Formats: sequence, C-alpha cells, structure tokens
Amino acid sequence: MRPMLLMLVALIGMAGCVQDPPVTVDGNATIVVKAVWNSSGNDSLPVYVPLAGAKVTLISEYGTMVRATDLSGTVTLDHLPASSYTVSVRRAHPLDPGIQLVGSAIGLVVRSGQVTADTVMAKPISSTGIAINEIYAAGPINNMFFFYDQFIELYNASDSVRYLDGMLVARVSGNSDPGESGPGADEGGDGDIDGVTYIFRFPGAPGGTEHPIRPGQFVVLAVDAVDHKSFFPNSFDLSGADWEFYNQYSPEDVDNPHVANLMNMRSDKTVDFLINLSSDVIVIASGRDTLWTDGIDIGTVVDAVEYQSSAPPALKKTLDARLDRGVALSPPKYSGQSMQRVEPGSDSNDALLDFVIIPVATPGRQ
Repeated sequence: MRPMLLMLVALIGMAGCVQDPPVTVDGNATIVVKAVWNSSGNDSLPVYVPLAGAKVTLISEYGTMVRATDLSGTVTLDHLPASSYTVSVRRAHPLDPGIQLVGSAIGLVVRSGQVTADTVMAKPISSTGIAINEIYAAGPINNMFFFYDQFIELYNASDSVRYLDGMLVARVSGNSDPGESGPGADEGGDGDIDGVTYIFRFPGAPGGTEHPIRPGQFVVLAVDAVDHKSFFPNSFDLSGADWEFYNQYSPEDVDNPHVANLMNMRSDKTVDFLINLSSDVIVIASGRDTLWTDGIDIGTVVDAVEYQSSAPPALKKTLDARLDRGVALSPPKYSGQSMQRVEPGSDSNDALLDFVIIPVATPGRQ
C-alpha cells in the first residue's frame, strides 16, 4: 500500500505545478463597424446618416466573412482570430440604384480579446462603362492538371450601349527580371504599362458599332468555347460563350465555328490564351494603342485587374496604381472557384475590395 500512496502524493504534487490555462484564447476578438454616408451630397455641409442594410465584407488571412449592417448602420463581427483586417462596406444608393455607396477601412489590427470600433464613410461610385466582372483561372476540381475551361467575363455597368470593336484583351505577366518593376508597371515613367505577354483583339476598329454590349449585359470570353463538362463533370459548358480566344498561328487551337473569335496579335505566340492559375494581370484596352511592344498607353486602358494568392505585402503588387490600387485575392488551384466583383461592374479602383472569391464560377451571370 505504501508505494501506491507515494505515487498518489507525487501525482497530486505534479498537478499542482501545472500552469493555469490562459484567460483569453485566440478567436475572441471583435470588430464593431458603423457605416455612414453623406446624404447632403455636399462635403462642405455634410449630413451623415446611418447606412442601413449595407453589405459588409471582412477580409483577412483567414478568409472572407460577409455580414449586413442593422438599421443603425452598425454590425458587430465577433469570434475573430487576432489578425489584420480589411473591411468593405457597400450598398446601392437609396435614390439611384445605378450608384453604389462604397467605403472601406484597411489594416484594422485586432488582438485576442480586444474590441475594435471604427466608422466607415461610404462615398458614391457610379458605374461608368465596361468592366472585368469575373476571372475564372483556377480550373475545375481535378488531379489531371486541367485548366482549359478558363474564361474572362465582361459587364456593361453603364446606362448606354457600348461597343467592343477593336478592343484589346491582354495578359500582362512580363517584366519579371531583377531590377524591373514587375507586370503592369510603368517602366521608365513613359505613361504605359509594360510586360504584355499575350494580346488578342476584337474584330473591327475602335469607334465601330458592329459589336455592341448592352447595359447590364454579361459577355463571356472563353479560352476554348467547348463543353468542358464532357471532359470533367465539375467543369462548365462554354460552347455558348459570346467570344472565344482563337490563335490563328496555332494549328492545334480549338475553334468553335458558332462562336465569334478574338484574334492573336502576336505571331510569335503559338499557344492558347491562358492565364496563370493564381497570379496574373488582365487588361482591357480600347485598341487605339496597338503598338504593344513598348507597352499599352494607360490612357487607353478600359479596365485592369491584378490577382494574387495573397494580399501584399506577402506578394508585391505591380500593376500601376493609376489603374487599380489593390489586388484581387485568387482561390486555390483546381478548386473550381472564381473571382467575381461584389456588385456587377462596380469598380472602386481597389480590387481587394471589389472582388470576392465565389465557390463556383458563374459564366454569363452574377
């Protein structure tokens, strides 16, 4: 009995030496956001009122959370891990649904157990024209390295008919040598973005009226306009896409005769128009500057989006800030997920806030 008694005493002593668990645990932080907007429209004499029913998107290294403000314009985001957060707030203008009220708070640092409060001022942003609305680059769920079902979706966010005649679609992934500023940067400060690797063109000439895009219309540009579901059930049928990237310099490129073609402008590129699965720069330009070898004139760029697998500073943003101040976060490779604007065509010039990852790509719709 004595050895057993000694062992019991020893165990009790060891238990007494164990440190108490921490009082606070990670996942206990809270952010309280108050969203307001200036209903007077006059910055000199502002009248700030709550932005009720606004969509609030919280972005961090842990993913994305979406909530809505209450009648007081407030939302409480709790049970958060300690991290740096970006908050985006947006809602359609109560008097004009064509205008979005958009605001953001960037770099909200919270610690475990801490409550952080911030007020976000939303400002009106009108939809002014053609925008890149969705970028599907990741490929479907598969282990065969298949990603040929990629597509880019355009959207006319204006209230008038626009035209695609002569416009350019480019992948800008060059400028990767040491000492260069990177894809989409203005090397040399001469007013253009450099690093064009692939560039295709709509038929016609800039200013033409043969290829309209109506207000509120989605236009799908498919790498290959075929039924990819016949190869991978988790993929998409793009045989009804509006346009197809066709490389006339490649004898093996797919050409759906029922889908109009964007044509390759680089005879030295004999492969498909493909974009990187996790990091790239996509540019839409008017086509008035066709001398792409020295870069695309910034004044002719209609829209440009840079996407990366993580936000800066983890990766360096390289697209010229005059075209976009942020980067869209890209989904994992071979996930079937896509990058889509929070609201169709709504562009606040910050892709980190304008784009969200959606679980399944939606070609031709939101």
